[in-house]
Amino acid sequence: MKTIRSIVLWWLATSVLLVSAVGAQDNAASKAPPPFTAQELDSMLAPIALYPDSLLSQVLMAATYPLEVVQAARWSKANPKLSGDEAVKKVGNESWDVSVMSLVAFPNVLEMMNEKLDWTQKIGDAFLGQQGEVMDSIQRLRKLAQNSGNLQSNEQQVVRSEAQSIIIEPAQPQVIYVPAYNPTVVYGAWPYPAYPP
Repeated sequence: MKTIRSIVLWWLATSVLLVSAVGAQDNAASKAPPPFTAQELDSMLAPIALYPDSLLSQVLMAATYPLEVVQAARWSKANPKLSGDEAVKKVGNESWDVSVMSLVAFPNVLEMMNEKLDWTQKIGDAFLGQQGEVMDSIQRLRKLAQNSGNLQSNEQQVVRSEAQSIIIEPAQPQVIYVPAYNPTVVYGAWPYPAYPP
């Protein structure tokens, strides 16, 4: 009788522990990481927000595949004489996402994404989970640069406004220039000192 009673008590205690453990796992799984704030997004996106739209979209999509970005960056380093369309054709048989393949045409961009992999991962997470906020951030940053006199059409790019959006396109569709700029300068007075670009 004592044995049956101790078995029943052991079974009850085990059941309570299992239910508690499952409940704790459910609570942990339901707590997704908090979304990035507008200030954090602006800080993260400042280095790429002034890229032409066609390149920017590829960077944002490729950031959702950080492992493939690393592989593509290694391929690019191993094949330094290949660039542009020639490089893209050479990686056509790779299993990478198309966005990652397209970036082999821009080895400097791939290198930056590879060297700052934590940043790349965050951009990918933000793009997957907060696409609307990411696009709003890019427009906010472009407006800051434009208001500071640092975003305008030139020989390499055409900057135009359409509805509420600032669009950046290559001046010649077949040639995309990657702008080089200092985010701490190009946007003027940075509005979030706690989140520098």
